[in-house]
Formats: sequence, structure tokens, C-alpha cells
Amino acid sequence: MADKDLKTRVIEALDQVRPSLQADGGDIEFISLEEDGTVVVQLQGACGSCPMATMTLKDGVETYLKQNIPEVKEVVQAQ
Repeated sequence: MADKDLKTRVIEALDQVRPSLQADGGDIEFISLEEDGTVVVQLQGACGSCPMATMTLKDGVETYLKQNIPEVKEVVQAQ
């Protein structure tokens, strides 16, 4: 099971990027934090169907989380 404090930090960091996504008609939902440091999220609204969603996820969300939470290794879209 992932460290609850780490999970809380991840959720708080996602809350920091959420306004940018919402400004474009989208949102992000935290799904899980895996033991290997992978954060699983679901892009919603306009972000869920945007052709740039992968770039948003990797270059935006993942970069932000990794810079602020070194334990985060990767951010992936829920299947």
C-alpha cells in the first residue's frame, strides 16, 4: 500500500494543476498511486478527448508532479 502522506501530497499537487485544465474545459481525477511511484489519473471533459491529452499529461502534469514530489516516477492515464 502506498504511503498515505505521499498520496495526500500527490492529490494536493493535482489540485494545483486543476485550474489550468478547467480553464480549457477539462479536469483531472486522481485514481491511484502505485507502489512503484506511478500516479494513475483520468483526464475529463475537454481534456479527455483532446488530441493533445498525452502532451498535457506528460509535459504538464507529470513534469509538475515529478518536480514537486521526487517519489513520483510516472503519470499515466487510467485505462
